[in-house]
Amino acid sequence: MIPVNTSAVSGVALSKIDGEIKILMMKRVKGMFWCHVAGKIENNEKGWEAITREFREETKIEVSELYNAEYLEQFYEVETNRIMIIPAFVALCPPNQEIFLNEEHTEFRWCSLDEAKNLASFPNQKRLYIHVWECFVNNQPSKLMAIELS
Repeated sequence: MIPVNTSAVSGVALSKIDGEIKILMMKRVKGMFWCHVAGKIENNEKGWEAITREFREETKIEVSELYNAEYLEQFYEVETNRIMIIPAFVALCPPNQEIFLNEEHTEFRWCSLDEAKNLASFPNQKRLYIHVWECFVNNQPSKLMAIELS
């Protein structure tokens, strides 16, 4: 049997940078690959609470507009022999959102969709970015996907 782990969340940040919508990409210290915000759910947090905390911890973004991306990242983790299923969220940030990285990342870039796909190491990342771009940039997201932050 391969156990399934659902104890993590991920989030894609979008901001209008110098007039163009961009995706935030960060280079992780561990593994030295480019990614979006992600982390583990702590204590009794809801998924949306965990991702808003992770945005704050990793980037200093104070999320004020959050959406359920309606996307599950799924992959097999070889080291732990488990299947990871991770709900994705989208944070719509103010224009020219400032980023202050914590020690988990070495650098960041605001990227076009093509730039983000080129930096992404994993096929599921690329599919997530395409999905987010289609649902949140090319189209207006459904109000039903909005998460009321409290």
